[in-house]
Amino acid sequence: MRDLFVAIVVFGLLPMALRRPQVGIYLWAWIGYHNPHRLAFGWARDFSWAMVIALVTFVGMLFGKEPKRIPWTRETILLLIFVLWMCVTTYFAFYPELAWINFVKVFKVLLMTFVTLMVITNRERLNGLIWVICISLGFYGIKGGLFTISKGGVHRVQGPDGTFFGGNNEMALVLAMTIPLLAYLRLQEKRRWLQLGLGAAMMLSAIAAIGSQSRGGLLGLVAMGTFLWLKSRNKFMTALMILSSVLIIGSIMPQAWYDRMNSIQTYEQDDSSLGRINAWWTAFHVAKGSITGGGFDMFRPATFAKYGPDPNRVHDVHSIYFEIMGEQGFIGFAMFMTLGLMTWMRCNRIMRICKRDPERKWAADLAAMIQVSLIGYATAGAFLGLAYFDLFYHLIAITVLAWTFINQKQATEAVVAAKAVGKNFTRRAAARPG
Repeated sequence: MRDLFVAIVVFGLLPMALRRPQVGIYLWAWIGYHNPHRLAFGWARDFSWAMVIALVTFVGMLFGKEPKRIPWTRETILLLIFVLWMCVTTYFAFYPELAWINFVKVFKVLLMTFVTLMVITNRERLNGLIWVICISLGFYGIKGGLFTISKGGVHRVQGPDGTFFGGNNEMALVLAMTIPLLAYLRLQEKRRWLQLGLGAAMMLSAIAAIGSQSRGGLLGLVAMGTFLWLKSRNKFMTALMILSSVLIIGSIMPQAWYDRMNSIQTYEQDDSSLGRINAWWTAFHVAKGSITGGGFDMFRPATFAKYGPDPNRVHDVHSIYFEIMGEQGFIGFAMFMTLGLMTWMRCNRIMRICKRDPERKWAADLAAMIQVSLIGYATAGAFLGLAYFDLFYHLIAITVLAWTFINQKQATEAVVAAKAVGKNFTRRAAARPG
């Protein structure tokens, strides 16, 4: 039944994607974030849905009449250079066959990010994309929150198998990044019932992130929640939602959860933490020894044997920073960090320009919530390996698009004002005697 549902939705909307490529982007985001096929049990589970959607979207773009331009800003230029650098590091990778397989996966994500920049051409389409992302990931937040409450926090909340966020740690990071986007939609929504629904989704997503029992996720959630309060318009209501979530969490989570969270303070006694630290040093030594790093999927026994402080402690890197450092070298790491910094600074500029303009207030709200989402990613990501997760790169694209739209509006207003001044001048000149 689930297989049939996915097929009906995708194949039912593909004809629309031919005429309106933005529908293809929405479908791609739904498949990429919600992963409905991974919840099925039959043929749909392993079908190449993303490839079919991408091909139809490309055809729609090819024959569509709308202009197809990428907004070239410092962020998009650096992102393109980052992709090209990945090609270089993959060519010189420690394990070329494995690296090329992973490069193709990441390349598809970044290619569709650039397609998003070309197809999402106005605010309405941008809001549509944000809604799709929030519905896709918010589903797991709502489901996971209810699961945590009903089970008393005994079992871990995890994502679908075979996805970027299948593990409990990854699930926590994804939810910490999604909550601010839900907050943005809530700020823009006028219907009271939908405001309440989005608020409930935010609270349940926070509970689900705690229910993942991820220590890194907890740190990311605390940092995200703090900045969410600081960036929110209604600080009292935001504080009330945060306090309510904390009280619910405090009343349902078992003692085992508290013991696990307290182990953050005694990391030197935790084998998992020591394994991560060993992997971090390994990544640093690889980047120090090779300008191109080790390439994708380099954290393997042979790498630890040569570069690891403890060759026998083979562990996944579990950090976006050291994952990029080890796989892409110091140059790739600098690009990755600069992309995040540039996006943050762009958000600051958007807020400074738009926060006092009622017609562009939406952009200031969006920029503020993107910053909150980036805080969640930067904090939780220090202990979780999701350096190539779609949402980070989509946040960059969304920021660039918001900047483009407010500049377009400003340019249009300037043209209209100039025409008005010209008409007034002409009327006055015509009215002068002789």
